Amino acid sequence: MTKYEWRKSEKELYLPKNKPMKIDVKAMNYITIKGQGDPNERAFKERVEALYAASYTIRMLPKKGVVPDGYFEYTVYPLEGEWTTSQRDDGPLDKSLFVYRIMIRQPHFVTSNLFEELKPRFAEKIPSHLLKDLQFETIQEGLSVQMLHIGPFDTEPASFEKMEAYCVENDWSRQSKDHKEIYLSDPRKTAAEKMKTVLRFKITE
Repeated sequence: MTKYEWRKSEKELYLPKNKPMKIDVKAMNYITIKGQGDPNERAFKERVEALYAASYTIRMLPKKGVVPDGYFEYTVYPLEGEWTTSQRDDGPLDKSLFVYRIMIRQPHFVTSNLFEELKPRFAEKIPSHLLKDLQFETIQEGLSVQMLHIGPFDTEPASFEKMEAYCVENDWSRQSKDHKEIYLSDPRKTAAEKMKTVLRFKITE
């Protein structure tokens, strides 16, 4: 059986163009974890590591002699994050006030029951204080506007301006300043000016 590649099969979700577009994002299953503070700090990195540890544990189950019902070979999905802030003034952006829920999507054969069954395996790689915060969730974003942002994270406001202008042109409303990011590049290996991140926010028509 050919390995399922999200980059090839779900381009609308994960590889949009570098211009705004509307999309209706259906319900999908994720492993998630919440946090707050500057994403450059250790706490964020630890949460990312926990998500990948759980996701790769599931991906590699057949090599451990475990094949869940409906299992198929696939590429692990990219890291995603929902971002907001507790900052309520117009001063310089204070990253220490960021509030986030980061996540990695799971194939449809991964259920809440399977997630619970696998927690002892997760515990071999994930510290207990992080494992207790991991959740299995079904999330439906619904009608949204998205675009591919190319460049460092700090230049994202320019892309959001384009997305908001696109909404004005079509008489849509952005529901809130909260937004989703999907990380297509590894910042450890990619030059800042070449980083690729999908930006998305919910809209009301």
